[in-house]
Amino acid sequence: MVSRETTIGTSAEALWAWHASPGAFERLRPPWEHVAIVARSAPGLVEGLRVTLRVRRGPISVQWTARHDGVRPGEGFVDVQEHGPFTSWRHEHRFVDGVGNTQLEDTIAVRPPFGALGMLVAGLLLRRMLTRMLRYRHDITRHDLEQQMTTPLAPMRIAITGASGMVGSALVPFLTAQGHTAVPVSRRPAPGGIQWDPASGTLDAAAFEGLDAVIHLAGENIAGERWTDSRKAALRESRVGPTALLARTLASLQRPPKVLISASAVGIYGDQGDAALSESARPADDFLGRLGAAWEAAAEPARQAGIRVVHPRFGIILTPEGGALAKMLPTARAGISGPLGSGDQWMSWIALDDVLGALHHLLAHSEVSGPVNTVTPSPVRNRDFATTLGAVLGRPAVLPVPAFALKLLFGEMAEATLLASTRVVPTALESSGYQFRYPTLEAALRHLLGR
Repeated sequence: MVSRETTIGTSAEALWAWHASPGAFERLRPPWEHVAIVARSAPGLVEGLRVTLRVRRGPISVQWTARHDGVRPGEGFVDVQEHGPFTSWRHEHRFVDGVGNTQLEDTIAVRPPFGALGMLVAGLLLRRMLTRMLRYRHDITRHDLEQQMTTPLAPMRIAITGASGMVGSALVPFLTAQGHTAVPVSRRPAPGGIQWDPASGTLDAAAFEGLDAVIHLAGENIAGERWTDSRKAALRESRVGPTALLARTLASLQRPPKVLISASAVGIYGDQGDAALSESARPADDFLGRLGAAWEAAAEPARQAGIRVVHPRFGIILTPEGGALAKMLPTARAGISGPLGSGDQWMSWIALDDVLGALHHLLAHSEVSGPVNTVTPSPVRNRDFATTLGAVLGRPAVLPVPAFALKLLFGEMAEATLLASTRVVPTALESSGYQFRYPTLEAALRHLLGR
C-alpha cells in the first residue's frame, strides 16, 4: 500500500471540480509515463465510469480498464482495475474539507502478478514507482488549484493555434482543468475546432466572433535542423505570415477577443554575453533577432484594433516530452554528456508547468501587454545546467562537446542557439505578481523527471 496526503489552499468542491474536468487526466499523467486514454464509457466522473488506457513500457504495450466506484461529489472516488497488468488495484481519492483548505488523500493498494514471487521481485520497484507518481500528481494538483485561487479567472473560450505542439498539447488540458473551453485552430477539421490554412491565407473569421482570447503558438521548430536558406525561409513563413493573417482577421471582427497572446522567443536578443536582458533590450541584428522582431510586428493589426496583445518571449522550455531536455536525456542518462563549447554561455530556461502558469497569468492580468520574458529568474551557465542534470540523474556530466564540432554539424544554428549566451530576466512577469512554481533548475528537473 502506498499513500500520500497534501494540504491544498482550496475548497473540497473546487478540488472535486478540478478532478472531474476533462483535462485532469492529462494534467495528472507524469511526463515519464506513456499512458493514453483509449475509451471511456461516459464524459464525466460518474459512478460506474469505465476508462480504458493504453500503457507502454519500452516496446511492450498493455491495455488497462479501470472502473470508478464510490463516486461522491465533493468527497472523493475510487478506481479499481477490471482488466490490466496487476492481480488487483484499488486507488482511493479522498477530499477532506478543512478550515480554508482541503486535505487531498490518495491511497493505492496493489498486488503484482505471480503472487508472493511477484511481490518479492517487483514489490519494491512498484512502491517506488507509485510514490514517485503520487508525489508528481499532488504537486501538480496543489499548484493548479492554488493558482486558480490566487489568480481567479472567469471561464473563457480560448482559441489556440499550435494546440498539438509541445506547449499546446499541455496547455489544452491545463486550461480545461481550470474550467475554460479550449478551441483548437488547425489545418485539419476537428470537432469544436477552427480550421485554417495559413499558406493559402484561409481562416474562418466568423468562428472567432465572441471568443474571449486567442493564444497563438504555431511555428516551425527553430532548432529542428541545420539552417539553409530554404530552412530560414520556412521558419519565417511559419511565423510572420500566419501571425499577420490571424491579427488581420481578429481586427476585422465585430466582437473580437479581448486579448491575443502571440508567442515569441528570447532568441530575439541574440548573443549578449553576461548582460541581464529585460524586455526593454533591443533585438539583435542577426537572423533570430530580425525574425523575432518581424514575428512580433506581424500582430500590429490586432493591437491597432484595440485588442490587448502580449508576446511571451519563451526561453528554453523544459519537459522530457520534447524540446531541448528530451534531446539531452539519452546522453545524460548514459553518463556521456557535458557542457557545450566553453560552457560559459547563459541559458534562460523555464519548466513547462511554469509556461502554462504564466500564460494563465497573462490571460488574467489585463494591465500586461507587449513583450513578456517567459523565463525563470534563475538563468544558469551551460556547464551548470549539464552538472545539475547529471546530479539529478545520478550520472557524471564531464564530457564537453567542442564548439567546432557543433558548428560543423549545425552551422549558424549552433552559434545562434547552442552556443549563444542570453541571460534574460522576467521583469514583466515578476512585476505583475507571477509566482514561479519552479524557480530553480534542480527543483524543476526533479519535478519533471520524478527524481
